[in-house]
Amino acid sequence: MNLVNLESVSHAYGPKPLLSEVSLGIEAGDRVGVVGRNGDGKTTLISVIAGTVKPDGGRVTHTRGLRIGFLSQRDDLDPALAVRQVVLADRAEHEWAGDQAIREILANLLGDIDLSAKVGELSGGERRRTALARLLIDEHDLVILDEPTNHLDIEAIAWLAGHLSGRRSALLVVTHDRWFLDAVSTRTWEVVDGTVQRYEGGYAAYVLAKAERARIAQAAEERRQNLMRKEIAWLRRGPPARTSKPKFRIEAAQALIANEPPARNTVELLNFASARLGKTVYDLDDVTLHAGGPAEGPLVLERCTWQFGPGDRIGLIGVNGSGKSSVLRLLAGSIAPDSGKVVRGKTVRLAHLSQELGELDPSRRVLETVEEVRKFVQVGKREWTASQLLERLGFRGEAQWKVVGDLSGGERRRLQLLRLLMDDPNVLLLDEPTNDLDIETLNELEDLLDAWPGTLVLVSHDRYFLERVTDRCVALLGDGRLSLLPGGVDEYLERRSSGTALTARAGSAPTGTEATGEAPAAAAAPAGLSAKELREAQKELSRLERQLDKIAGREETLHAAMADAAADYGKLASLDAELKDLQAQKESIELEWMELAEKLAE
Repeated sequence: MNLVNLESVSHAYGPKPLLSEVSLGIEAGDRVGVVGRNGDGKTTLISVIAGTVKPDGGRVTHTRGLRIGFLSQRDDLDPALAVRQVVLADRAEHEWAGDQAIREILANLLGDIDLSAKVGELSGGERRRTALARLLIDEHDLVILDEPTNHLDIEAIAWLAGHLSGRRSALLVVTHDRWFLDAVSTRTWEVVDGTVQRYEGGYAAYVLAKAERARIAQAAEERRQNLMRKEIAWLRRGPPARTSKPKFRIEAAQALIANEPPARNTVELLNFASARLGKTVYDLDDVTLHAGGPAEGPLVLERCTWQFGPGDRIGLIGVNGSGKSSVLRLLAGSIAPDSGKVVRGKTVRLAHLSQELGELDPSRRVLETVEEVRKFVQVGKREWTASQLLERLGFRGEAQWKVVGDLSGGERRRLQLLRLLMDDPNVLLLDEPTNDLDIETLNELEDLLDAWPGTLVLVSHDRYFLERVTDRCVALLGDGRLSLLPGGVDEYLERRSSGTALTARAGSAPTGTEATGEAPAAAAAPAGLSAKELREAQKELSRLERQLDKIAGREETLHAAMADAAADYGKLASLDAELKDLQAQKESIELEWMELAEKLAE
């Protein structure tokens, strides 16, 4: 059933047309992710669909009685009301307390918020979660979300993805969180140059399809194609859990990345980093740290010993309030440990991007603000000018001459990040660097960091970015320890959900494994399979691969036969029907192969 229909819709703010003659529709059960550069019209598109913005031209039609739930980037909450009144409205306590779905929403989004607190007393992030909880509690035919993962930690984002996937309502979501896009969407819309380009599948499929279109048309510029191929290479080579069972063809993906090197040359970067940093970067020796000062506030680290080496790329994970930012401030030297000592290498040249936006001269131009740090910087083997790096991070053309005082919060954050990179650091501490960055800018930042030789410690709730730019993850689980996570974010979520304290004293296993005195876990059969089950699974995998080879051979035969029968429409139709049936079999076998391969890789 068609829920919303747009016919030749156009809309502009000032001289720039954001939507130009756009026609599309949303069906019941659709799950659409919307991507595009900042300012290209994503929010305008969903606002037109929601009916909160009337387009300049064209027609928007809603099915009769359509119930829309719309989470915009600005809430309309009454500051005088209590959180309970806003979220639960006039529901009696026994009604909502006895509803498991409502209790689950409250626990995962508002677990740390007093329901009797006034909305006006909440922080911006708490107001955002309150508005999201209010929307999710109600029933809707179409749920429209604009950046729903803002102010959510990794655990809450994973819960929200699962919750949305289980809802029966159609979904339209704008987000820069690429893992979340893959988890919740089955179609992707890209808003670009006043048009909406449509793709089947989530973010992984969108990246592949866009690269294929560019290759066929030979119209995309060379550098952007290189970025896209690098992105695909990482997606395909990474653990299967990083993409939610991508539906694209195995052969097509492998053909695209056959000649692509890994995203980073780890050995070369490590050699560069060692030359710049020496052997010592940071050594934490028996460190105890509380978030609020000695013996005050939550315990972050307790008698922790750890080493950060040259070239380490570490993702630091934990729930909000676990002390991730405190650890970065400890490394930056802005706070001291309660006890123990932090040894910092003599050659360390530090850059620390915190969540707070530092002061910038509002009267200066963007380019001047960067060039006052340095006009040229070496990143990997290439030298970049300040103007070139500004362009890569979204300040194109005249935007480099904007006055800093006229910049948005997201633009200021990009500018501060760029100023840090221009200072040529060899250690980067990044606290939520992806806030307010669109996907294209994130791709550029990832590419810059791929060539940057140094030690990186990253705090981010953007799961895709975290796994893309780091090589290993550690977690703060509230027990005063740093826990190594060989399985990355998935392992963190499993530990959090099971409540098990599978942690090791930081530094007790310097090679990246937890010291338990037992044989390494990697020696065990994957996914807990017995030796017999493992052999059977491997045999089944080989059988499926042989089937795919046979189908590929038959496809070639059919294509040749169709070419010979070009003038015989009857025979051509018969061959085409056989080919479609064969392709359906192939898709089914490929999906079975990928599920089995994921199971063996766990």
